[in-house]
Amino acid sequence: MDFDLENPLTHLHQLHSDDASLFLTESDHMLSPSYLHTLLSSPSDFAVRQDTVSFISQCCSNSNIDPHLSYLAVNYLDRFFSSQGVPQPKPWVLRLLAVSCVSLAAKMKQIEHNLFDFQGNEGFIFDPQTVHRMEVLILGALKWRMRSITPFSFIPFFISLFKLRDPPLLQALKGRATEIIFIAQNGIELLEFKASVIAAAALLSAAHELFPIQYPCFRKAIINCSYVKKVNTPGGK
Repeated sequence: MDFDLENPLTHLHQLHSDDASLFLTESDHMLSPSYLHTLLSSPSDFAVRQDTVSFISQCCSNSNIDPHLSYLAVNYLDRFFSSQGVPQPKPWVLRLLAVSCVSLAAKMKQIEHNLFDFQGNEGFIFDPQTVHRMEVLILGALKWRMRSITPFSFIPFFISLFKLRDPPLLQALKGRATEIIFIAQNGIELLEFKASVIAAAALLSAAHELFPIQYPCFRKAIINCSYVKKVNTPGGK
């Protein structure tokens, strides 16, 4: 069954994941509190993260497939760095990590792929056995929790609070929030926040941009949600 980032807890015999379980489970997928501090305090570690994220983008652009693949691969990368520490800036290691994270993400999403397509024609080219060994290392570091809880997992829940009835408006709001989430992953500013907080903030940012008149009502709906304690939002305090 294809792994759906919007329904990470959904299994073969379960059509919809439980909202309460989703909010309870997200802490298991949080990064180490010290990870952001490491990136902020070490220019070398920050550069390693940026370079590897860039390699992941290159891998996914080579294959031209599902954009969520790149997001999931970077999520695996950050969780791996958070658990194991940021490695030395050796280009071949970073590229191998990138290819392996993309390969694991493709397997989770059941996307048919060729490792050589991901790697392109330039730089280091790794054989399947080498990639597999790195995949096993990543799986161990992530404790085999590959159904990542991401901001996309909370988009349907928060959108349901807005009571929008017009499908085109809903699609526009979801589309803009998705763009914001994709862009935010390239930086490190949001690494300390829970996925649910990022999702709520992205939706409110999109609502503030697209529906400024209704925005106060949207903001109130999220702040009054029992699962949300505090979200910094445009126009918020």
